[in-house]
Amino acid sequence: MSFVHWLVVLSALISLVGSFVYVRDTLKGTTRPNRVSWALWALAPLVGTGAAISAHADIWATTRTFLAGFIPLLVLIASFVNPRSYWKLTVFDFLCGAFSVLALLVWGLPTPPRLAVLLAAAADGFAALPTLRKAWTNPETETGLTFAAGLVAVLLVLPSIPKWTIENSAFQVYLLAINSLILLAIYRRRFKFLTARRMG
Repeated sequence: MSFVHWLVVLSALISLVGSFVYVRDTLKGTTRPNRVSWALWALAPLVGTGAAISAHADIWATTRTFLAGFIPLLVLIASFVNPRSYWKLTVFDFLCGAFSVLALLVWGLPTPPRLAVLLAAAADGFAALPTLRKAWTNPETETGLTFAAGLVAVLLVLPSIPKWTIENSAFQVYLLAINSLILLAIYRRRFKFLTARRMG
């Protein structure tokens, strides 16, 4: 294997470690995942994987997209094991879920592969909004390490993209953005505290 392929392998391992930490914290009840987000996070990337394969996208970049769907499935299952890990769902959560499912349904129609990949990313984005909101209002219910690992994993896989087309790179760029935003939401209070201490 080439160097960039090893980067993809390392990226996958980092994602797995970060996700297993999230599963562990969910089983302990210290992390309370939003089931709408994690259910759709398990679905949308798998749709994206199918779209990428149908578009003959690079297999190494597609592997990262597949893992982005498989790992949330493990988190979703873990959320049903410990009753304390349940997060109460709101109308906002279900609306985001509905828009996500709508994007996936449109993907199921005859669409060009490029549009299908973008729709899969949009579906994943709508699924992410409930967790992003929860991370902003209740950061203590999230495991920041998981999203930090996700961010590093995406950065590592970027060099493996042979050609920067929408089919090869759109989902990776989206993952880079959403992991960064959720990390910001989780740690923003700590950043403010550290900034205030330095200024004081």
